[in-house]
Amino acid sequence: MYAALFILLLLAFAGMLFVHFRRKKIICRIRDMEKCKKCSLLEELSEPFGYVYHCCCGFFSSAVDAWQKSAGYTWFYDYMAPRFQMVFDSLPVYFNYRGRTWLIEFWKGQYGINAGAEIGIYHADRLLSEAEYRTAHFEAAGEEEMLSCSMQLSTQSGACVKISERHWWLTAFLPGVFSRPSGLCLKAAICFENREMMQAFYQGLCQAGYPAECITVQNLFLSFTFHQPGPVHYGFLTRFHRRLSQCLNRMYCSLFLWVTRPFTCTEDRILFLYYYLPFCFRRLMRLRRFHRRCHRKRGCRRPECCRGKSKCRRSGYCREESGCCPGCSGEKHGYRSGSSRRPRGGKQS
Repeated sequence: MYAALFILLLLAFAGMLFVHFRRKKIICRIRDMEKCKKCSLLEELSEPFGYVYHCCCGFFSSAVDAWQKSAGYTWFYDYMAPRFQMVFDSLPVYFNYRGRTWLIEFWKGQYGINAGAEIGIYHADRLLSEAEYRTAHFEAAGEEEMLSCSMQLSTQSGACVKISERHWWLTAFLPGVFSRPSGLCLKAAICFENREMMQAFYQGLCQAGYPAECITVQNLFLSFTFHQPGPVHYGFLTRFHRRLSQCLNRMYCSLFLWVTRPFTCTEDRILFLYYYLPFCFRRLMRLRRFHRRCHRKRGCRRPECCRGKSKCRRSGYCREESGCCPGCSGEKHGYRSGSSRRPRGGKQS
């Protein structure tokens, strides 16, 4: 009995030593890595998940060709979101334009351990009645239908992120930042293709309960601030899931900062998580779409071309701002979504 206890203690001590030295090795590896290589690696790691990492500002945003585009949008996504640690305020704006019902929706809130915001542009294949809004499936705007959008997200702690791009789903997610949805302020602006579309959206925004005197229109640009949502009545289960999810989000966010405490820079923290706890890294990258089972229920799946196969691509927005040399983005790392494989050319630390 004493021999077995001694062996267990010896194994536990050996395991602690292994974890300690492995952690030290990963820390040294990241500290010795050049910033440009870190950015290139993070961009390739996030690409199979449908996101782009902006190294200059330390946040993730959705790629224009993200695989989530094929899923479109339905109200069911927002309804199920609190069950999967996503708690946000939303402002859906429905309007009719040229024989179809369009939806431009704004979100801001907590997405797991990420505080973030979104602007989504969708449309149905026909005109819908108000009774069909919650049951209809909306397709994402096509390449020729995308609009130039910009957003500025501010938190109560003073963190601020700005992004502007022609997109169908403009997003910004700040890793390791916790905030209540009511504590986030989203300043959004959209440039429409013509005055007819802008006027239709303006009327839809007013019908959604937003005060007309707070909307700014200049030529084809329309801008407003989304801070406090209108009165929303959640059911008992939804309120329970929102509160529970926020408690878990706060705990996970604190745990993320504690585990990655050797670093203060966001890209260093994320890379440390990738090497040290790869399953936590994969969970971090599930920023918006709550669970694959919900997609399968709706008949939406990530296309085969996006599975286990990544293209080395740099974001023009990030490249211009970060000053990284274009040549650093050509290095392939061979990461596969949904696995714990390490980049090629280096052993597992």
